[in-house]
Amino acid sequence: MKTISSVVEGYIKSKPFLQSALAQGIINLTSLSRTIKPDIEEQLGKDVRNGAIVMALKRLSSELEFRATHKILKVLKNVGEITVRSSLTDYTFLVSDSILNKQARLMQEINNQDIFYTSSRGVNETNIVVSNSLNDLVEEIFKDEKLTQKVEKLSSISVKLPEENVIVPGIYYFIFQRLAWEGIILNEVISTTNEFTIIVGEDQIDKAFKVIKDLKSL
Repeated sequence: MKTISSVVEGYIKSKPFLQSALAQGIINLTSLSRTIKPDIEEQLGKDVRNGAIVMALKRLSSELEFRATHKILKVLKNVGEITVRSSLTDYTFLVSDSILNKQARLMQEINNQDIFYTSSRGVNETNIVVSNSLNDLVEEIFKDEKLTQKVEKLSSISVKLPEENVIVPGIYYFIFQRLAWEGIILNEVISTTNEFTIIVGEDQIDKAFKVIKDLKSL
């Protein structure tokens, strides 16, 4: 049997931004109850008082606040080194039988130079992000590959996360949500077990860095 509480919870959980705002206590529950009342009544098949929806929202917001602040924020307070690199170029090539050999050649050429290099491979595309000092080298080595996109004037932020990040759900959602709130466009996201890197336009790097840095003080 459906209850007001279960229907309200299901509705809120289907809308991530609303769920986060509710968890942070930055939403007027009475106004929200009026807005969602028609949907709640439709799912329950009966009239519902605003007061009942408000009570359900209050209980839910307390639970969400605990989940967000107790576990996720505990991890984020222990965020480690934050490294920023600038003057990067992002290349996207179609996957081919020869592209892995080209990547191996590029890595041999780079050797231990103090430059930025990262790559990732999807089903149909291979992505390479490098310091723009390597542009000529990349374009020479991959000249026979199908280039689908090249984006310059990029910067990266690499963040070291505490080991417990892999057992606490919602870490990346929490971070990327705040970047989205600030209107920051992510060109690329690269991650390993305890580290992630975002690639953004150079015009957004200061704002993105502040968002990441401020995570430690939430």
